[in-house]
Amino acid sequence: MTVRHILAIDQGTTGTKALIVREDGQVVASQSQGFRQFYPRPGWVEHDPEEIWRTVTETAAAALGTASVRPGELAAIGITNQRETTVAWERDTGRPACNAIVWQDRRTAGMCLRLAAAGAGATFRDRTGLLLDAYFSGTKISWLLDNVNGLRKRAEANEIAVGTIDSWLVYKLTGGCQHRGTGLRSPGRAIR
Repeated sequence: MTVRHILAIDQGTTGTKALIVREDGQVVASQSQGFRQFYPRPGWVEHDPEEIWRTVTETAAAALGTASVRPGELAAIGITNQRETTVAWERDTGRPACNAIVWQDRRTAGMCLRLAAAGAGATFRDRTGLLLDAYFSGTKISWLLDNVNGLRKRAEANEIAVGTIDSWLVYKLTGGCQHRGTGLRSPGRAIR
């Protein structure tokens, strides 16, 4: 009987861990690697998505090697991640358009206050069950579109995909075939 394995990727705020888990739940290999944090201004926190991708591929390869498991022998890949960290990338190449804005970044706090003052807080809470807060990816996406040179125009031309780290990792792991997670709509087009 062939034992099946799962590759579990824990992509966190300060590092990435890859585990190989047997079908009985036993962890047979684990590798981890940290990456840099960038603080361009007070209250701003960014990550280099390419550095995150490198840590994912390196820890996964090392864990597979330690467990003597070939990628084709995996039953599944699971991803847990730093949730609301937001990244924009080129659809054709998968290259990030800029650094990712980390979940703890506060650059959109003023935007959230303005939206709440304009009465959008109740609508947001009714539709999502959440309070308006800079923690969430929605205002981060808006900030990226408004502040990264040419990004809005490229998004409207359907050249850019946007999502949280898990959606970008799924995109990378599937060779650009799948985009799951945070969605963005532009006039007349879905950017998924």
